[in-house]
Amino acid sequence: MTAKINYERLEAKIQPEIKRLAERAALVSGVTLTDYLIKLIQEDAPKTLKAHTEIKLTNEQFDTFLSICDSDRELSNELKAAAKLLDDEGF
Repeated sequence: MTAKINYERLEAKIQPEIKRLAERAALVSGVTLTDYLIKLIQEDAPKTLKAHTEIKLTNEQFDTFLSICDSDRELSNELKAAAKLLDDEGF
């Protein structure tokens, strides 16, 4: 017995020339427009999310960050608010 896969509908209003471009690309790729769009999302979304959730630091920047974290100085209200927002979002 196979598990039932649930699907959700995604609708978008796009310019006719963009739709035709996507249809042509799907056609030459040998897939449906839906499959073509799914593939684009699956390939691009993780890259976009990674770019917005990952921080890359040089060794010097990381050392500075660690020294600030280890300091006993009081956090500003702005920093506390930012930390709360991140906590609320599950970071």
